[in-house]
Amino acid sequence: MAKYTTAGSAFTDLVLEIFQNNGLLLAAGDRLAAPSGLTSARWQVLGVVDHEPAPVANVARSIGLTRQSVQQTADALEAEGFIEYEENPHHRRAKLMRLTPKGRERLREVEARQLAWANKLGGKLTAASLKTVVGTLREVREALEQDASTNA
Repeated sequence: MAKYTTAGSAFTDLVLEIFQNNGLLLAAGDRLAAPSGLTSARWQVLGVVDHEPAPVANVARSIGLTRQSVQQTADALEAEGFIEYEENPHHRRAKLMRLTPKGRERLREVEARQLAWANKLGGKLTAASLKTVVGTLREVREALEQDASTNA
């Protein structure tokens, strides 16, 4: 039976740690977003669209979700008045999502809570260790992207 190499074992440990952190981060995001009537998923979509109007497919690609799940989230956001759809000059059928004033206001509320939360938790770690982790995670993401394109 095949065995993990030292690097393979370390990579697996990293993946498991990321999975645990992901769950905790999503729960924290839900807690930060809830007072503004949002969830982590809705917050993510609003955050992407805040930079510029975008079609669902582009938002899905940028946050690593399926187009269908982002479409469901976007439709709910539209129904509640957080976004509106507008014509896309580059595509007849793929409408652009744009934040409404209500959506922008709620996003700013969540961002203010996230800022205080990030400062509190970030203060428990050193900036140097956080920068090292970010660099490592970026390398892991790039390796994953390369692997995905190679196996596509």
